Amino acid sequence: MTSYDLILRGGRCVLPWGEEEVDVGVRAGRVAAIGDLRMAAAAEVVDCKGLHVLPGLIDPHVHLRDPGDAAVETIETGTRAAILGGLTAVFDMPNTSPPITGQAALEAKRAYVKGRAWCDIGFYVGAARSNIGALAALEANEDVCAIKVFAGSSTGDLMVEDDASLERVMRSGRRRIAYHSEDEYRLQERKPLYAAGGPHRLHAEWRDVECAFLGTRRLMALARETGRPAHILHVSTAEELGYLKDFRDVATVEVLVNHLSQTDEAYDRLGGYAVMNPPIRDARHKEAAWAAVRDGTVDCIGSDHAPHSRAAKERPWPATAAGLTGVQTLVPLMLDHVNAGRLSLGRLVDLMAAGPARVYGAVGKGRLAAGYDADFTVVDMKRARTIEESWIVSPCGWTPFAGQRVTGWPVMTVLRGHVAMREDSVQGAPEGRPVSFHG
Repeated sequence: MTSYDLILRGGRCVLPWGEEEVDVGVRAGRVAAIGDLRMAAAAEVVDCKGLHVLPGLIDPHVHLRDPGDAAVETIETGTRAAILGGLTAVFDMPNTSPPITGQAALEAKRAYVKGRAWCDIGFYVGAARSNIGALAALEANEDVCAIKVFAGSSTGDLMVEDDASLERVMRSGRRRIAYHSEDEYRLQERKPLYAAGGPHRLHAEWRDVECAFLGTRRLMALARETGRPAHILHVSTAEELGYLKDFRDVATVEVLVNHLSQTDEAYDRLGGYAVMNPPIRDARHKEAAWAAVRDGTVDCIGSDHAPHSRAAKERPWPATAAGLTGVQTLVPLMLDHVNAGRLSLGRLVDLMAAGPARVYGAVGKGRLAAGYDADFTVVDMKRARTIEESWIVSPCGWTPFAGQRVTGWPVMTVLRGHVAMREDSVQGAPEGRPVSFHG
């Protein structure tokens, strides 16, 4: 009799070729068989009847703040939130304290996550003027998902905003670079126009459409000139989404769940808890984001999980800290969008599993297929539930989606064949590992 370590039995599996009600057999942390496994044995059998089995979903854009402020977030709490929210991997940004800009810092972080990360994790390395010459070697580390360039909206050395330096970054290495593309010069020019203490919705006026669009136009010109592939993070405007359709030879596109789920009414309702970069915009841009999801312009969806303390979020604008929590709520919100008919479950998997794996070159991730890592997000598409702050495990303790009713919920997270979460309960010990990426 054929035997496996784990069999997921009778779930409706979202496979690369469509949905099928089949069993999945796991051996040594990988998918070993897909089909009718009723005659097979396993050390553990999980009944998935009535549930959907997705490949492990990925959040490719998180700020876990570690090293940084443990009162806001840590690797342990952020990855626990990910597992509870149905994610099997996250890619962590480099703007920590100190930032991840060199080999020693990267190696220290790699050692630190062992035994602390509940899900698998990929690392961004930050570009700075001081490390441009080292970027090609840094991106060659197996667990580095990408070089991250802050072309605007950062502080200190971790920003590269001028064209000459950006071109030098693009000519150092060959893998796809991830960009925050707001134009820093326009931001600084416009900053004196806004007095302190104004309403939070001024955030979207200061960081206006042209700020984002100008940054993206500049980056696309340089990407074409150098031939260096680009990934434009958190695209937030209709103008950018229309423009980027003509740059598919050099560009891939990320949209955030916030820009698919919220409009500028959030400033009046949430105050500082709606402030993020780039900002939440009006309904025209939200509609454009959904159109871009439907026509294939968007390659992946992320949360841009960027927690701050309540005190930092409640400071008067423009001193309000920019950034929202999201890693734990990403999957429930997107499942609710599926139930509302805004996208199919197959398209969700393309955007949240296959897409990130394709854009960043993640090895063994993104597909429910033989030989791939046995990472699964098991969801109940009929379960209705209210997002509550008592469920949030990040130490900052808040979510901009508190009180929102959603339909569709992750009920089990499986990481390389190990059941890491079942029904809101984290199982066992942290077993997350660094993700490997094609060099």
